[in-house]
Amino acid sequence: MISPFTGKEMKKVYEERTWNFRGETYKYVHTAWLCEDTKEQFTDDAGDTAGFIQVTNQYREKYGIPYTDEIIAIRKKYGISASKMSLILGIGVNQYRLYEQGEVPSVSNGRMIRSIMNPKVMLDMVNSSRKELSESDYDKIVGKVSDIIANSELYKVEKYETSRVFCTGRGEENGYAQVSLNKLKNTILYILERCSNVWCTKMNKLLFYADFMSYRETGSAMTGLVYKAIELGPVPERWDRVYSEFADIRQELRQCGNYEGSVLVSDKKADTSVFSDMELKVLDTVCAQLGSYTAKEISVLSHKECAWEHYYNQQGRIPFSAAFSLKAV
Repeated sequence: MISPFTGKEMKKVYEERTWNFRGETYKYVHTAWLCEDTKEQFTDDAGDTAGFIQVTNQYREKYGIPYTDEIIAIRKKYGISASKMSLILGIGVNQYRLYEQGEVPSVSNGRMIRSIMNPKVMLDMVNSSRKELSESDYDKIVGKVSDIIANSELYKVEKYETSRVFCTGRGEENGYAQVSLNKLKNTILYILERCSNVWCTKMNKLLFYADFMSYRETGSAMTGLVYKAIELGPVPERWDRVYSEFADIRQELRQCGNYEGSVLVSDKKADTSVFSDMELKVLDTVCAQLGSYTAKEISVLSHKECAWEHYYNQQGRIPFSAAFSLKAV
């Protein structure tokens, strides 16, 4: 951002602050642009939005309120329009649509929406609103929900497969990212399309930078992974399981000098529809700035990050607050 006083490029600065949201105080990291000559600070919409999301993510986690993408996914799972869903829930259609656009529901409405993740609860809600639905709509919705209940074992399998890769549910430790195998797979595929010689060690670092930069820029990480600091730098926990999980991604053994390791390759293209515009911008930045590094070079680079220096040899995970001290991106 250019300073309106001097016409010079300003420096981005981060400062821990508090935000009062619905009568409660939450800590977050404020993003601003500093005019070093006048010491004036300026904000932009992206930084303000990222700060707000940091705060509301904490509120959602505290009170068990589903996140925006979860609210949309619940409705789509049942094949219902926003107007029909609002009718079944007893929420005004305009209010419900605001929830899908990012407004935080009240605690009571949020918990009610979360409860219908259980298809049996959803079926009871549909039956309770039967007289408000047309006969054809009622039959269609009941049929869809009943099919989901009948195939509930498939969802148990999906949940088990997710737990093999992800160490925790959505929350502070994974940067409030959606826990999704599909999103994780497409993140890896996107990186493979744009970066050369991606050894597992290199992918570990690229995922770290993508997740932590995403948290810094948007208030949420991307992949749902959690990270720890080991000798070779920051890595996702269970990283070996991550790369073995997807049939579309292969590990090829290669020799580089005295070192033998696995290089990740794939013939598949990433589905970019799973990413927001800002997430694509983050991925493009990471790939452009770090994609040509060798595994050794990016490991050395990651050792200069506070995320590694402060948490190496510690038992805990790297907190996403370390995103605001990133140096490489």
